Parts: sequence; C-alpha cells; structure tokens
Amino acid sequence: MKKHISFPSIEKFSNIVTSVNRTYNFVGLDDNGDAIYDYSKPKPVLTFKGTVKLHGTNAGVCFNTNGGIWAQSRTNIITVDNDNAGFAFFVDSHIEDFKALLLEVVNKLDLNCAENTVSIYGEWCGGNIQKGVAITNLEKSFFIFGVKISPIVDSQDAEAVKNNPAYWVDSSYLSKPESRIFNIEDYKTYSIDIDFNTPQLSQNNIIDMTLEVEEECPVGKAFGFSGIGEGIVFSHMTSDGKKYTFKSKGEKHSAKSKVNTLKPVDDARINQIIGVVNKVTPAWRLEQMLEKQFDLINGGEIDVKQMGAYIKLVISDIIKEETDVLLEAKVEPKDIGKYVSEISRKYFFSRQNQEAGLN
Repeated sequence: MKKHISFPSIEKFSNIVTSVNRTYNFVGLDDNGDAIYDYSKPKPVLTFKGTVKLHGTNAGVCFNTNGGIWAQSRTNIITVDNDNAGFAFFVDSHIEDFKALLLEVVNKLDLNCAENTVSIYGEWCGGNIQKGVAITNLEKSFFIFGVKISPIVDSQDAEAVKNNPAYWVDSSYLSKPESRIFNIEDYKTYSIDIDFNTPQLSQNNIIDMTLEVEEECPVGKAFGFSGIGEGIVFSHMTSDGKKYTFKSKGEKHSAKSKVNTLKPVDDARINQIIGVVNKVTPAWRLEQMLEKQFDLINGGEIDVKQMGAYIKLVISDIIKEETDVLLEAKVEPKDIGKYVSEISRKYFFSRQNQEAGLN
C-alpha cells in the first residue's frame, strides 16, 4: 500500500545538542515507565558530515511490493495530476531510472519489500523552483541526500511501532547523472568533530563553513554557475541507523525573510570561563554543599526534587568565597552560571548513584 513517509524536519544546532545529551544520558525507565537520566555520564564527541544545502523543495520516491513506486512532496503523495513543481512528472518520465536506484538499495540490504518501504529523499531544485541562488541556473534536477527504510506495521499497534523503528542507511552510491539525478555527496563535503561537553566551541567553525558556501555555492560552481549558496546540512548516523541532523544557513539567499543563523562565539573567552569554573568547583565544595543542602551527616537523603536548590547553593557559595578569583579573571556570576550548573548536576547524580549503590 502507498503511504506518505514523512521526511523529518532538519533541526537547529541547539536542538541537536539537547537531543544528543538526552540520548547519551538516558539509562532506562522507572517502574512508571518514565525516563531515567544520568547527567553524570560524559557526553560524546561525534563526527558530523556536512553537505551543501540546496535551495529547492523536498521530494522523495518510495517503494514497497504492494504499493509499487510513488512520488512525494514533504507533506503529500503527489501525482502528475496533483504535482509539486513538476517532480511527479519527472519521476514518471524517468521511472526506469528510479526503479534501478530502488533496486540497488533493495539488493544491497537484501530487503523484503513486502515488509519494508524504501524511501529515497532529495532536493528537487533548479529552474524556477527557487530564486536568488547559483543553482537557479541549473535545469530542474533531483539531488539525493538520504535513504530511509520503514518497516510496514499497523500504526494502531503501539508495541509493533515501538519495536520496529524506521532507520537510515547509506545513500552515497546512488545517482543517475545522465538523467539529472545527482547525489549531494558527489560535491564538496565538510567535516567537524563536535564535543557535546562544550558544543558551543564548534559554532565558529560551523559558521566559517556556512559562509564559504554562502559566498560561492560548490554545487552551482561544479555546473559552471557562480553565485551564492543557502548553507550546509550536517549529519551524524549511528550504527543502528539513527540520524542526528542540523542545518546552518546564511542570510543572502533569503531576500527579506528572516533566517535563523548561528551567532559567533568568543572561543578564547569561553575557554577562560571554563577554566575559572573548573577552579572554583573542586569536589570538596560540591560535596560540602551537598551535605549542607541534605544534612547528610545526620542521615538526610539526596532528593532529586531539591537539585535546583543544591545548584543555587553551589553558585551562592562560589560568589561568596571566590569573588577575588572572578574579579581577577574579569568574569561575572552570570558568565559562570550554566557551566557551574552542569558540573553540579553531574556531581549530584554521581553521588545519588553512589548512595544507591550503583557506582
């Protein structure tokens, strides 16, 4: 059967930081089925590949045994009679090419397409689809940027949906250039290692890469057209097919519309603040404030409901006792708050686990 297989929204960098932190701090479910997080666990360093973000419209081609092949926009199944910028007509006109591409995926993964739907996603761009960028000069073309496998399950069966999640697979080998079906990974790509313990230190590198694409679109240039680009999509795929993806866009392509862009950060200043925070949060202070908040010496127990009060106590003690350190470094309390909170939170959960015999 044919069913629209949505392509997920591409998040902002800050959203991906939150998502990664939650995933890597997750340790299980409690008796009520609520998530348990261990914020004392270290965050990962993940490598993200960046590909040029093309200014067009999201499109997809899907296949399963019962439904055959169908074309999609971001929100709907489309047909030649109910099209989106001519993409369904393009698919219909190049149906043998799309069959061959889908078959490549099926054979490579040895998929049973009676039980799975294969979706090839890409950007349908060029011509009159969008204006103001280098690829506007290109004849309408499809640039593949992802393949997702979606097990066919009853959407009303929550357990089946939970136990059979969709997953992403490599798409870098798929293209039919002679039919204007390209692969975005065949053009200039970027790479960045993001340390999610201090993700803000990656922002300036991300901005530099984005400005490079905005100044001269590598895809447009490859086709002989000079002009601006939209930005970069950064992705990291896990071993089980989960994908973390975020976008970084410039402003030139957007004309008068508002674009959310990353703001430059002062790397040296951030590192200086982190150095001060590490100096004023020794283990003895974190333990002393824990004892004070929960009266541990008299048999009190660590209570997660009071974690916020504990963190405030740590910050207050630093302001009271370490004013000279802050003044010497020209650091204000508002500069250290989030970093002290993170360190205090990690220590809190580590001690809570220790009290529970989990360490």
